[in-house]
Amino acid sequence: MQTVLELGEAVAARRRSLGLKQGDVAARAGVSQEALSRFERGKLAEFGSRKLLAVLAVLGMELRFVDMGASGSLDELRRERGGDT
Repeated sequence: MQTVLELGEAVAARRRSLGLKQGDVAARAGVSQEALSRFERGKLAEFGSRKLLAVLAVLGMELRFVDMGASGSLDELRRERGGDT
C-alpha cells in the first residue's frame, strides 16, 4: 500500500469481511463513526497514528514495514519524468 486511500480501502474490506459495522468498530476503537467512514473512503486528510492503530487492533490487523529499496532524489525523479531540475 502506498496511499491513505489504499489503506482506508483495506481497513474497510477487513471490517466487512468480519461482518462488523463502522459504528461498532469506531466505538470499540474510540473514534467517531464519521471519521472512520471518511478514512475508509479516502476523504480524511489526517486520521492519526493512534486512531489508526486502535482501529487496526479492533480488526485484528497490524502494520508491517517493508524495505522497498533505495529511491532516487527529487532531482533524479524529475529527470526521469522529463522535468527541469
